[in-house]
Amino acid sequence: MSRSSFARSLAAAAAATALTFSLAACGSDSDADTNADKGTEGNPVTIGVVGTEDYWTTFEQIAEDEGIFVEVTDLADYQVPNRALADGEIDLNQFQHLLFLAQFNVEAGEDLSPIAATAVYPLGVYSQKHDSIDSITGGEIAVPNDPTNLARALLLLQDAGLVELKDGGSAFSTELDVLPSSKVTVTPVDATQTVLALPDVEASVVNNDFLKEAGLTADDAIYADDASSDAARPYINVWVSRAEEKDNEVYSKLVEIYKRAEVQDGVLAASDGTAAIADQDGPTLQGYLDEIQADFEASK
Repeated sequence: MSRSSFARSLAAAAAATALTFSLAACGSDSDADTNADKGTEGNPVTIGVVGTEDYWTTFEQIAEDEGIFVEVTDLADYQVPNRALADGEIDLNQFQHLLFLAQFNVEAGEDLSPIAATAVYPLGVYSQKHDSIDSITGGEIAVPNDPTNLARALLLLQDAGLVELKDGGSAFSTELDVLPSSKVTVTPVDATQTVLALPDVEASVVNNDFLKEAGLTADDAIYADDASSDAARPYINVWVSRAEEKDNEVYSKLVEIYKRAEVQDGVLAASDGTAAIADQDGPTLQGYLDEIQADFEASK
């Protein structure tokens, strides 16, 4: 989920819903099929994504060469793949970070499970006044004001040593959780305004979506998410299965195929080189997910 907005057009949502019904019809032929022949030509592994990139074609071809047949389907709308997976209409999905999954599980009463990490799409700190995060000793930082990116920006600034958050912060922190002991103050603004604010603040936290238009690249950031940092945990993108199938051997083989250089090169190219590859395993991710879900329930 490398884009800041989950919104899609009504037409795309309608198309995705129609496709979901189609998948349901195909999958209802026989539950007796089980997973015994999962990955065969007659029973391919179905993977739901949102937006298809060229690397999925590479992935499918390598998998088939390894004897595993796969169908990657663009479900077009972020609200569709988790519901389709929970209802048994697809076998896996790969489109979201842990925070999005946690919110779905809590609100829908489901227990979808992360089985492997893919990447973190970094959020960065940019400045026209400083070449190093360490040179910022006070002043104002502009951050996006939408809830997901606001909390993420605050965790990033805490990781950088610029703010301290109440109770250590969480994926649901707001500017009200910034403690007086912090080095800087934060000002939430519309995400599109964070770049425009750069001349007037010490730094801004800018979503990748707005870099190109501003003539910036991810390399211009003076600080960014580390895929292995605590602050980045909620934003690790993941492979997801139903809980009862999280140890499926065919799925594990597909994860390993996804990690091959030919596919990873495509992942990096699709993100303009900004993706930070993550390699946490299923049990580790499940531990992170449990914590995020608990934070989400506490925040409601």
